[in-house]
Amino acid sequence: MSGQEFFHQGDRVAVLTAQPLDRLLDYRAPEGGCFRGAFVEVPLGPRKVLGVIWGAGGGNFDSAKLRSVIRVLDLATMRDEMRQFLSKAADYTLTPMSMMLRLATRAPGLSDPPSMRKVLRLGDTQPDRMTPARAKVLAVMEEFGGMAFTPKELADMAGVTPSVVKGLVGQGALREEETPRDLPYPALDPNRPSKDLTEDQSRAAAALSEGVQSGSYGTTLLKGVTGSGKTEVYLEAVAACLRRGRQALVLLPEIALTAEFLKRVEQRFGATPAEWHSGATMTERRRVWRMVGQGNAQLVIGARSALFLPFRDLGLIIVDEEHDTAYKQEEGVLYNARDMSVLRAAMCSAQVVLASATPSLETWSNAEAGKYKR
Repeated sequence: MSGQEFFHQGDRVAVLTAQPLDRLLDYRAPEGGCFRGAFVEVPLGPRKVLGVIWGAGGGNFDSAKLRSVIRVLDLATMRDEMRQFLSKAADYTLTPMSMMLRLATRAPGLSDPPSMRKVLRLGDTQPDRMTPARAKVLAVMEEFGGMAFTPKELADMAGVTPSVVKGLVGQGALREEETPRDLPYPALDPNRPSKDLTEDQSRAAAALSEGVQSGSYGTTLLKGVTGSGKTEVYLEAVAACLRRGRQALVLLPEIALTAEFLKRVEQRFGATPAEWHSGATMTERRRVWRMVGQGNAQLVIGARSALFLPFRDLGLIIVDEEHDTAYKQEEGVLYNARDMSVLRAAMCSAQVVLASATPSLETWSNAEAGKYKR
């Protein structure tokens, strides 16, 4: 990997795209130049595709025939530790780099300009005539309680044509709003009073918090029977991480656990954190991706793929129910999020907490061998 950080207009640069090609592609740097790690839009055949400036170009292609990068996107630059993590994870899982990048850019509309856009919310009036298609749209709005959708997203989710959605706007059953793109998440307050902890819980919480305060890498097994308050204990580690100004990630195996879990997080920190899972709307996923990269999301609660979000300063990863098989991805990129959490934390000097009542054999043997604290 080249050590050069900045490339001037016309310099030869190597771009990694998420297209199924097994190599980096050479382009010329655009007007104004670009930094290594910048997200860019490049021409590939007749299409425009998303890519990342990976380093200096290879030089084995006639420079007169090189096409230029179209533009640098308004996204936080991919950090060195993230590029190393993707490279190491690719080696470890025998996955092509293009597939790793696809995993790390799974948010729609990343190349859209940051303009205002129209979203729909539930209106105050009922439509004059209820049809099955209209009922489907309103049912989706009810189910997601007050969330905003783009017109296309709402039509897709309800399985209806865009004209049905348009009709409901005309009737006042849906109202259109202009909204600025992708707002930061509300600040969480780590100094709000926590629940009273027992002596054992306090000891465990202090040990985890000490690890976070060290600012170095380490993995700890947090074992306790169901109902023993593991969540309250590791939320204290999250608080310690937020006090240091670093970001935290809590991985959960089941989306079903999320609603109840979010309530507990909100009680502890006074605001709702960012969510990343297949149940989140596309609009919300893009917001999470962008805000995490800018440091405007302090805490993410997510499924296994949240591990590939572009955190600006990740200080803590909690893997709740670490023994759960839902952490194994069985199609596309084959990986175990528990193992990848340890790799990612080692790259960015973060702490990992593996929480379980019934730890997996691998975790148990690592703890017995002294590789993990417990």
